[in-house]
Amino acid sequence: MNNVLPADEFIVINKTTIQDDRRILICLYEPLIGAVSVSLYNALCVYLDRLEMMSVEHTHNTLLNNMMISVNELVDARTKLEAIGLLKTYVKEGSVNSFVYELYSPMSAKEFLENPILSTALYNAIGDTEYRRIKEFFKTPTINIRNYEDITAKFTDVFAWSNSVPIASNIGNIRSKNIRNLEIISKIDINTILSMIPTEILNHKSITKDMKEFLTKVSFIYDYDNEHMVELIRNSITDSHTIDKTKLRSNANNYYKFDNMGKLPGLVYKNQPEYLRSNKPDTSNRTKIIHLFETTSPYDFINSKYKTGNPTNSDLNIIAYLLLDLDLKPGVVNVLIDYVLKINKNKLNKAFVDAIAAQWKKSNIETVEDAMNIAEEEYKKRVGKTQQYNRRKTDIQPKWFNQDIEETSATEEEIKQLEELIGS
Repeated sequence: MNNVLPADEFIVINKTTIQDDRRILICLYEPLIGAVSVSLYNALCVYLDRLEMMSVEHTHNTLLNNMMISVNELVDARTKLEAIGLLKTYVKEGSVNSFVYELYSPMSAKEFLENPILSTALYNAIGDTEYRRIKEFFKTPTINIRNYEDITAKFTDVFAWSNSVPIASNIGNIRSKNIRNLEIISKIDINTILSMIPTEILNHKSITKDMKEFLTKVSFIYDYDNEHMVELIRNSITDSHTIDKTKLRSNANNYYKFDNMGKLPGLVYKNQPEYLRSNKPDTSNRTKIIHLFETTSPYDFINSKYKTGNPTNSDLNIIAYLLLDLDLKPGVVNVLIDYVLKINKNKLNKAFVDAIAAQWKKSNIETVEDAMNIAEEEYKKRVGKTQQYNRRKTDIQPKWFNQDIEETSATEEEIKQLEELIGS
């Protein structure tokens, strides 16, 4: 459940030890999740009692007023905190819904910068110069102690055991620093990948659980499948038949830039964020199409438009530009793609797409319904210019342009087409 009402109550539970993590939150997390998400994290910390254990019940209305944000902004900030491992959310539905927010510690700077997903995302968000400056900031200073003698006391130098009765070993649920790992659903099969590399080339016994997790994260960052990962691993094996992590990351980065005209991957919503979806209960054809736009990633959507073959690199670069550079929401990108393909003879022309996308960005179009509405308005202006466009209207307009479509149910053929598109 993602809907929040101002009257809904919430409790904050501390699952970690709150320390001075402000620098880490601002320098490392904020470029990825934004200032509102970091402010929400800090606000929830404030609601804890003096022992930093657990808050009393509050309404979300209090939180919204204190932060001066809307419900949608709250849900967006909360989901980002959840996704990046700083928060877990539970809900109990009733006449007044009750939420429990569990806070988790930020990673240490070392853990964050050694995480291939987060470090890559941070690098691409802030650029090389700022990334290097942050790494230097968090580095541990080194002191030359070559001419010094280690005189540190050992435990046994200071303490000795008495003959008193030993304390019970069961200490119960004592607070500790808890960090949530990123939860990723992998598209690769590690065992299949390893089976494709002979043992003469790679020592399979050297593949630890940590290495498997690392490979999974790399495949997620660069959207590589089994075949790409096999090639990547083969080119990153050392003379001792083990995988060189540094070399593998460098190769993955270089391969990706080569295939994407020098661009690097970045974090974007995979499909339309839940808080921006319509969630209408009716089953009209228009609602089904809205649901399709909202639940399909732009890359899957453009793939569905190709009956044979695959999208060109130019098409994929246009999608990356819309998602990363213009920061359009995935559902809005799907509507834009569908609109342009229908009015431009199934071609995604960069300049043409850019002109429309810039206008939609300026108009702050974030939902699929708003995108469809503005596309309909633009289309009416376009076909109204000449009689020629009027004669071609029924041939080129997307089927969702007809305003009366909301009142009708989908035909069997239309439903079949939608199901095929969703399943493709």
